[in-house]
Amino acid sequence: MQIDATTILPTFAEAFDMKYVRLIVTAQDRTWLDAAVQASTGYACSVIACDAEAGVETWLGPELTPDQRPGVSLLFFGMSTDGLGKAIVKRVGQCLMTCPTTAVFDGLPDSERRTPMGAQLRYFGDGFQKSKRLGRRRYWRIPVMDGEFLVEDSIGVAAGVAGGNVILQGPDSEVVLAAAREAVQRIAKLAGVITPFPGGVARSGSKVGSRYPKLIASTNEAYCPTLMGRATSELLPGAVAAYEVVIDGVDRARVAEATKVAIQAAVDFKIQGVTAGNYGGKLGKHHFHLQEIANELIS
Repeated sequence: MQIDATTILPTFAEAFDMKYVRLIVTAQDRTWLDAAVQASTGYACSVIACDAEAGVETWLGPELTPDQRPGVSLLFFGMSTDGLGKAIVKRVGQCLMTCPTTAVFDGLPDSERRTPMGAQLRYFGDGFQKSKRLGRRRYWRIPVMDGEFLVEDSIGVAAGVAGGNVILQGPDSEVVLAAAREAVQRIAKLAGVITPFPGGVARSGSKVGSRYPKLIASTNEAYCPTLMGRATSELLPGAVAAYEVVIDGVDRARVAEATKVAIQAAVDFKIQGVTAGNYGGKLGKHHFHLQEIANELIS
């Protein structure tokens, strides 16, 4: 499929069922909110090696937060409720409780599936912690050196979709990267999705498996320009760079919408080609066919 100067290849992105939680984090001002975000969503690009995939869903004004302070909604994705719960307790305890002025609330209060959060962190209070219940929601007040750290007792867990992706490629690496950055910025305006890699962009796309038995994933040589001639290439003629935008979302529809936004950004930047990573449809049940999604841009 051709849209102006951009070729949309006949392939699909393959995504997976994952669990997610939503944290509402507030702070005294944007300085400490930024610090909290940077710390708590660090080292959270891919569950290949990280305990969670994480990112900013949306920034919140004081009128939208439980304590009427500046806030942010963060999404964290993991393979299981148990694994994600462990990751959240560590990240909240190490990265948010330590950050000056922060408080942490559950962004999925109506979810029946729950995992402990403050219920475990309260022990840091060494017996001086206090419990507070407001309606059905329970909070812990943990004494810290600037007052108290307020954290919700448990957090809701829901089913999400992770691993949606588009791969942009072309003969000018700077233009391709600029298009990928624009795609990430447009996706950031959508609710319910994150792009967990650094700046939202991955340059080291991976495939399942490796010639080294201990590795579960390795470099996707089909998109490495320095390997053209040494390995089967999926790069278009003349392409010298490829950048991948990975998309995690609260449901399939949000990931599909973000994929469409990313394709539109590529078209607007006249990127040579848009493709996607998949594993033959054998690992993830969610398949996002690029040409079907792109049809919505021209219909």
